[in-house]
Amino acid sequence: MARKVGIYTRISRDDEGDALGVARQRTDCERLADLRTWQPVKIYEDNDVSAFKRNVVRDEFELMLKDLRAGLIDGVVAYDLDRLARQPRDLERLIEIFDERPRLEFATVTNDVNLGTADGRTMARVMVAFANKSSHDTSRRIKRKHLELAQQGKANGGPAPYGWLKDDRNKVDPEAAKHIREAQKEVLAGVRIGTIRTRWQEQGLGNPRQGTKRMAHHHVEHILTNPRLVGYRAYHGEILHGDDGQPVMGEWDPINTVEEWEAVCAAIAERKQTKAGQSLARRYLLSGIARCGLCKSKIRGQVNHQWKPGSKGAQYKYQCSKVNGGCGKVGRVGEPVDKLIARLVLEEQREKAATTGVPVEARWPRERELEDLLQDIAQLIEAEKAKTITVSTLLQLLPAKEQEREALKVERSRFYKEQKQAEAKGNAGDLTEEEFFALPIERQREIVLHSLTAVVIHPAGRGKRKFDPDLIDPVWR
Repeated sequence: MARKVGIYTRISRDDEGDALGVARQRTDCERLADLRTWQPVKIYEDNDVSAFKRNVVRDEFELMLKDLRAGLIDGVVAYDLDRLARQPRDLERLIEIFDERPRLEFATVTNDVNLGTADGRTMARVMVAFANKSSHDTSRRIKRKHLELAQQGKANGGPAPYGWLKDDRNKVDPEAAKHIREAQKEVLAGVRIGTIRTRWQEQGLGNPRQGTKRMAHHHVEHILTNPRLVGYRAYHGEILHGDDGQPVMGEWDPINTVEEWEAVCAAIAERKQTKAGQSLARRYLLSGIARCGLCKSKIRGQVNHQWKPGSKGAQYKYQCSKVNGGCGKVGRVGEPVDKLIARLVLEEQREKAATTGVPVEARWPRERELEDLLQDIAQLIEAEKAKTITVSTLLQLLPAKEQEREALKVERSRFYKEQKQAEAKGNAGDLTEEEFFALPIERQREIVLHSLTAVVIHPAGRGKRKFDPDLIDPVWR
C-alpha cells in the first residue's frame, strides 16, 4: 500500500500575488513523490510567508506538524530543506516528531537528507544553521539599506500610508487628508479614538487590512499621530535627526503643520496618562455629572431593556443606585433631563460669547529661543567635527542644552495643544439643540462640563409623572 505523504511548499515573498513560485515547487514535489511510489494526500502551502521572522506564524506548517503527529500523513516532501525551516527551533520540532514515529518518510527535491537517521539529522541541522545565517546577513543588509534611505528622506516602498495617493505615495490624497484632519479636530475636542475608529470602520476609511472585521485602536491612533503627516522621516518608530539636530524631512507632501501635529500628539499622550478607573467612555450625557438630591451620590444612566423603537416608555433613565453607594430613592427619565441641560448650557455659552472674547496667541512666544538653542547644539557638533573643541568638551556642554531643548519642545507642544483644542471646540453657543445631540457623546459632555460642575436631581414625590424642570438643579462653574 502506497505511503501517504504531505507536500509542503513555501515562498517568502509573492509581490505579484499569482502564487507561481509555490506552484512550481508543488509540481516538482509531486514528481518526486511519484518516483518514490508515495501518494500525496495533502498540499500544505504557505505563500508569501517568511520562515525566518520569529513573530510570523506559518499556519500550514503548524497544521502539517499536527497531522504528522496525529498519523494522518506518513511523511513530508518539500522542494528544499530551507522551505521547511530557517530557524533551528522549527527543525527540532520536526525532528522530535520523527523520533516519535521512526517509520516516517522524508524527502526533498534538491538534496538527499533523511531525517530518520542520525547522519541525516546532523546534516539537516548544519544546512538550516547556514540558511539561518544567510537570512541574518540578508536582513542586516536590508536594514542598512532602509536606514540609508531614511537618512536621505526617502520611503522604503510598500503600499502608500493612508492620507497619500495609492499610485503616488508622495502626493496627498485630498479626501483621505480631509478625514484625517476632521478626526484630529475631534480628538482635540474630546472625542475618543474608539469613537472615531467605529465610524471609520463603518465608512471603510483608514485602509483597514483586508479581511479584518474590526479596525485596531492603535492603527487609527498611528494614522492621526504619524510623523509623516508633517513630513518627518521616521525609522523604527523614531524620528530621524540630521547632523544639525533638525528632523530629517521626507520627500512627500505634508498634511499637517508642526503645530497641528504636536497638538494632537500631546492630546493623545495626555489621555494615556488618565488614572485607572477614570474611563473616558460614557453612554449617557450626565452619567457621573448628575447627583442625587438626597444623598448627593453620583447618578449614572441605566438602559431600559424593555424599550423598543416606537414605544412610549423611556429609553433610559438616571437612577441613584445602592450598588454605587447611593440611597436608591431618586430616579428620572433621561431624555427630558438631557434636553433641559443642553438648552441651558447652550444659552449660557451663547450669552458668554456675546459679552467676552478671548484672544488666542498665534505663535508660541518662545519659538525664537528654541531656534537659537537648536543652532547652538548644531554649532557645537560642527565644532567637534572641525576639531576646534574636543569630544570631552562637547560631552560636557551638550547634555544640558539637550535637556533644555526637550523641555522647550514639551512646552511648545502643550501651548499648541491648548490653542488647537480651543479652536476645535469653538463656540458651542452657535450650536442648535439638534446639532448638539448629533455630536459624539464625548463632545457633548465636554460642552456641558465647560459650564457645569454637576446637575442635582431632586426627588419628584409620589404619584408625580409630569416632568418638572424646577427639580433639576444645575450647578454652574
